[in-house]
Amino acid sequence: MIARLASRQFGVVARRQLIEVGVSNKQITTRLAAGRLIEIHRGVYLVGHEARHPHATKMAAVLACRHRAVLSHRTAADLWEILPYPAQGDVWVTIPPGRSAHHVGIKAIRAHLRACDVRRRGPTPLTSPPRTLLDVAAAIEPGQLERAVAQAQYRKLATETELRDQLQRNKNKRGTRALRQILELPGGPQRTRSGGERRMLRLLREARIAGFETNAKVFGFEVDFLWRDLDFAVEVDGWDGHSGRNAFERDRFKSNRLNARGIAVMPVSARRLKRQPRAVERDLRQALAEAERKRGNSTDRRKESSVPDE
Repeated sequence: MIARLASRQFGVVARRQLIEVGVSNKQITTRLAAGRLIEIHRGVYLVGHEARHPHATKMAAVLACRHRAVLSHRTAADLWEILPYPAQGDVWVTIPPGRSAHHVGIKAIRAHLRACDVRRRGPTPLTSPPRTLLDVAAAIEPGQLERAVAQAQYRKLATETELRDQLQRNKNKRGTRALRQILELPGGPQRTRSGGERRMLRLLREARIAGFETNAKVFGFEVDFLWRDLDFAVEVDGWDGHSGRNAFERDRFKSNRLNARGIAVMPVSARRLKRQPRAVERDLRQALAEAERKRGNSTDRRKESSVPDE
């Protein structure tokens, strides 16, 4: 009975749950003394014979904070996998206003959450991705927030409408300004995977060069920056993402195949991007102008070929 209950909650149970299914206080005390139950928080136990599940600590925090407690902030972001690194430190939990929760290893935040702000992943209640992004907006730097928002949108976890609804409903909450600035970036939030790509994105915005997609798919390949209408792409080559012979050969193969299909690929080294950004901008503008000229010539030829003979 205890094992069945624990198996549905990552190996964790609360005393009140055990009482509800007929386990007596004496039986609980006996199991604690024998090591068959291990106390994590007051009144919350890990079933001793269960291997500790990666989410056991998170589930224990929810049970310790009791009714209507949900995982939130960095902990929820970790479960939604919208930050590039795992959550460290305390488990973040949001509890209703007027409640209190004091447990070692738990960071409890009081807030009113609507039903639409709460989801479940398996047995675990947690804040929705849009609410989670608003919660972490004040705690992470803008580049990380942009990547998190773009990743959530790409994976269809949060839409711009849902994010703007959070802003409208939480005007005085910390993080609203940071999240609004990300949503209002030129071209909207963009996905990036490396420091070189983020530097390139910053250069494009500062230079007011538009019309591109980041990490876009074309002919079965993913390219760092793509001007789809111009059949033109930029690949940022840097040690963080392109080191080693295999990576070098893979990148060259991709560029060759794309060039063969009519996509001009301009490689940009992360080092040159960092040391000579204006030179990169100049070269990029020239390459884009050439791509625009070729597109114009191609369009003119198509128009001429469609004119009927006299």
